[in-house]
Amino acid sequence: MAARRYDPERRARIIDAAIRVVGRAGIAGLSHRTVAAEADVPLGSTTYHFGSLDELLTAALRQADEGFAEALRESRALADPGADVADELARLMGRWLSGERAGVELEYELYLAALRRPALRPVAAEWTDGVVEVLSSRTDPVTARALVALMDGICLQVLLTDVPYDEEYARRMLRRLLGERPER
Repeated sequence: MAARRYDPERRARIIDAAIRVVGRAGIAGLSHRTVAAEADVPLGSTTYHFGSLDELLTAALRQADEGFAEALRESRALADPGADVADELARLMGRWLSGERAGVELEYELYLAALRRPALRPVAAEWTDGVVEVLSSRTDPVTARALVALMDGICLQVLLTDVPYDEEYARRMLRRLLGERPER
């Protein structure tokens, strides 16, 4: 009998593989078998670490959701009480959308999968709540939630219509929500 190989990174590799599979084949292409092949692990490893595809998607969504939320948390401008919030949010969205498009699409595909997979809804809500928490340091929670909705809407429109991101438009709309007078 062969000794069991100690592989502390296996779970993380399985999650990374799931993200690659969804990025390449969509959620419909995700199975324990496709993920095991992508991660180069035995099929039993995926089912050992993730009893269901929803568990695997939940872990993938948590990991994928970190992109934009992390940029918000790390923003020095948002931490500066004198900084222009609308300007910084518009800039961060532009940077995020100008990055690797496949990664942005993947984040939204996983995020929107919660529409049909109730197990993912708490993770989608965690992401929204986390971003609202960051933005609430600069405005009230209701306005912060509206800012998240506006940013999601702008990002989805860019992704779905292939229209280039218009940072100035985003800045003006963000300022309106923040109750600031838009610059001309």
